[in-house]
Amino acid sequence: MGKEQEYREIFLAEAQESQEQLNMLFTDLEKDINNKRAIDAIFRITHTLKGNAMGMGFAEIAELGHVMEDVFNEVKTGKLTLDHSLFDSLYKANDVLSELIEAIKTPKTVRYKGIKTKLEVILKNARGYVVTETTNPIDQNIVQLKVSNEPSIQTSDFENVAAEISGDQVLEIEEEIQEEETTVKIILSDTVQVPVRKLDALLNIVGELIIEKDSIIAKFTELGNKASEFARLHRITSDLQFGVMDVRLVQVGFLFNKFHRILRDVAVIEDKKVDLILEGTEIEIDRNIIRTMSDSLVHMIRNSVSHGIETPEKRKASGKSETGKVYLRARNEKDTVFIEIEDDGAGIDHHVIKRKALEKSIITKEYAEIMTRDEVLMLIFEPGFSNAEKITEVSGRGVGMDVVKRATESIGGKIIIETEIGKGSKFILSLPSSMAVKGALLFELGRQEFAIPLSYTEAVISLRKADIHKVNNGLISTYLGHTISVIFLKDMYEQNKSKSFTKENTFHASYDELDAAVKLDVVIVSYANKMVGLVVDKLLQQKEIVEKTLSNPVDHIELFSGATILGNGNICLVLDIAAILGNLFREKNNQLA
Repeated sequence: MGKEQEYREIFLAEAQESQEQLNMLFTDLEKDINNKRAIDAIFRITHTLKGNAMGMGFAEIAELGHVMEDVFNEVKTGKLTLDHSLFDSLYKANDVLSELIEAIKTPKTVRYKGIKTKLEVILKNARGYVVTETTNPIDQNIVQLKVSNEPSIQTSDFENVAAEISGDQVLEIEEEIQEEETTVKIILSDTVQVPVRKLDALLNIVGELIIEKDSIIAKFTELGNKASEFARLHRITSDLQFGVMDVRLVQVGFLFNKFHRILRDVAVIEDKKVDLILEGTEIEIDRNIIRTMSDSLVHMIRNSVSHGIETPEKRKASGKSETGKVYLRARNEKDTVFIEIEDDGAGIDHHVIKRKALEKSIITKEYAEIMTRDEVLMLIFEPGFSNAEKITEVSGRGVGMDVVKRATESIGGKIIIETEIGKGSKFILSLPSSMAVKGALLFELGRQEFAIPLSYTEAVISLRKADIHKVNNGLISTYLGHTISVIFLKDMYEQNKSKSFTKENTFHASYDELDAAVKLDVVIVSYANKMVGLVVDKLLQQKEIVEKTLSNPVDHIELFSGATILGNGNICLVLDIAAILGNLFREKNNQLA
């Protein structure tokens, strides 16, 4: 379905709901004409409907909605009194409005000028109403009607006003209204509004169905049947799964459009001139991911203005426009959505970041000397770190960017920083398009199955003992010309607590027992610009899994992010690569202290 058709369906659903609300409100108001709540609600609904119709190019709906809105504006100000005659006209106008909305789906000619003209005559008598857009000779005569000096009029005065028009013209108006007579129909919307919690529950059930499907296929395969016999079952469950996931997708523009005000407020506080430019607002992403990342994006937009964009004086002195630019972009590649926050400001000086981190004791002097530029830049996401020279309403407290890191990691995402002094910075968030299903690499460790999310997996390689070397308390090897740390997962999981990683020879035990001829399966994982080789007992397969979060009493274990159930009925724990690598490199920093 094209975007234009999708917008049309959304408008139709909202317009039909608005028309139904008007019917109910007219009924309530007719019982109590002093019901201010109903009057305000009708005015708001007609105003919104008019604006939406104009935006979509439905001029007839916009014109009729505009006249109805003006009628209730006069009612609100007390210039027009509601009576039986006016209610008849309003019900008639709402019926015609319903016909116009229905004509969007099934194109047909709907006559609406008569009731529109009648309402305009009533308005003309209430105040000097200027008729806009008219080619009807009848309307031309209406403009010449005398305006009543009465502060409040009854709509029954329509006959008195009409007396000033020739009899033939009045007859023509009445005939046109009669031709518009329609039978009131009950129209049901083609769109159903469903609470997100119901979609979440449905997706959980679909996840359970997939697990049961895998279990059935695994059991029948053990009995000698071919897995291909279940191809149709596999296709149906996959279609059902992705169909439910598709319903949960929303356009990122839903969130992006809220940042104009946020950026404006920060720019005022900082006394800076900044424009926000949105790109890729039509890209779709899981609603739960939008909800998880919304606060993080607020922090990053605020930081782009506060830390990135210079004052107008500094920009002018460096040959830049006084008005800075912040770009908020979205793009997708396969199952990943990339959100970029870019500014054309001063850029990030990694030497300053390193100095600030040392001052705050976030890193040791020894560790700082061996850190790469990318590793230094990632320090801005550490708790308590701030690059601001002074504390303001917006920055300087050392909170915010660590929230971005935690939120991104919680959904299996990554953060990349690109920056150049004097030209600006770009933060790239790599996020899964859906949290419901994720690709994973299954492996065995001590006869137990585990999974590593593919979003953290760089490659799978084979190494021998001769390819791995001891360095202090760890092991290293080379991958594509880069020196990487190598960890035997067996050694890590045999430790009671992560703080025992500092024990001498913690990661040498399996290596020392290794036969030189054995070929090792190594999974290369990456996080925060760091790569590590994880040695596993046996690689199994790559598959999509439905991950469930861990509950008490195991939800506090840092090394696992969740679990899934495999086709054979076994529970498979999912490794939390961000937590594992975070602990390893934190210990490395402490060892160098």
